[in-house]
Amino acid sequence: MGMRFDRVCVTKAAREILSEITLELTEHRIGVIGNNGSGKSTFLRLFNGLETPSSGTVRFGDTTDDLRRHVGFMFQNPDNQIVYPMVEEDLAFGLKSRKLPKAEVTERIERVLHDLSLTHLRDRLTHQLSGGEKQMVALAGVLVTKPDLICFDEPTTLLDLRNKMQFMRTLATLPQPAVVVSHDLDLLAGFDRILHIADGRIHADGRPEEVIPAYRALCEM
Repeated sequence: MGMRFDRVCVTKAAREILSEITLELTEHRIGVIGNNGSGKSTFLRLFNGLETPSSGTVRFGDTTDDLRRHVGFMFQNPDNQIVYPMVEEDLAFGLKSRKLPKAEVTERIERVLHDLSLTHLRDRLTHQLSGGEKQMVALAGVLVTKPDLICFDEPTTLLDLRNKMQFMRTLATLPQPAVVVSHDLDLLAGFDRILHIADGRIHADGRPEEVIPAYRALCEM
């Protein structure tokens, strides 16, 4: 099961941001590259309904409804995602709308903290966390909802090298398929598929060893 885009266009203030995007995305790791203003972030936000098409359809499997129930989204800046002052409270917040039993909420929080080696942060104040810790807590907040697919918008931009490497290791072990928008071409080098978006259209679509060198060459012109 994957995402399907059928002739998707997004227009804002009479400007076409995305034009006639038709894709089926079933690979485990998909990277999205392109220059600033090319439409990458708008494309990514269509996955879970943060953006809606002006025309065309976006589907997860056979459904166009309630994409956020299926697709988790991780923002570039974790401060835009973390809303509660304590880590455990913040993780529980993402589950409130699902009306789960309290015991299941507790079990999910304990599991995700354990799996990400974040148990020691459970009772910490979120504003006192380092940038890398905030990024991992934001990821925990996505994972606790058990999404079928996860979207990442420039996930390493605010990280130093050590935290970037930790994040890359974590991403490699996640069971969920992931779609990652990034200028960090090293992060995407081992992915299954790369989409190059230019001027709101799919300029190239293929393996990283094909698409990334061609993109580098364009950027050097």
